[in-house]
Amino acid sequence: MESKVFFNLVSRIFGFIIFIIGVLNILRGNDQLLGVTFMLISFIYVPNANKIIKKSLGFSFHYLAKIVLAIFLLWITLAVGAIAEGFYPEIIS
Repeated sequence: MESKVFFNLVSRIFGFIIFIIGVLNILRGNDQLLGVTFMLISFIYVPNANKIIKKSLGFSFHYLAKIVLAIFLLWITLAVGAIAEGFYPEIIS
């Protein structure tokens, strides 16, 4: 039972991080659609939202798919984000 609580906490934290990345893309980034997409995708990492998705749509996202998606989202953020493109050099310095 403790491992389930731990993994739910990690999932919530990562969902929050992806949500914040989406908000930052909307406010300071150069692509608002990417920000909204990140915000919507972040809800699959929240355990309660995942239960609602399973109840209404009939399927749930496997944890390996969530891990692969997490790596892909971080790669997108670090590869094509406003900070990666050098729009905000004061943040990196």
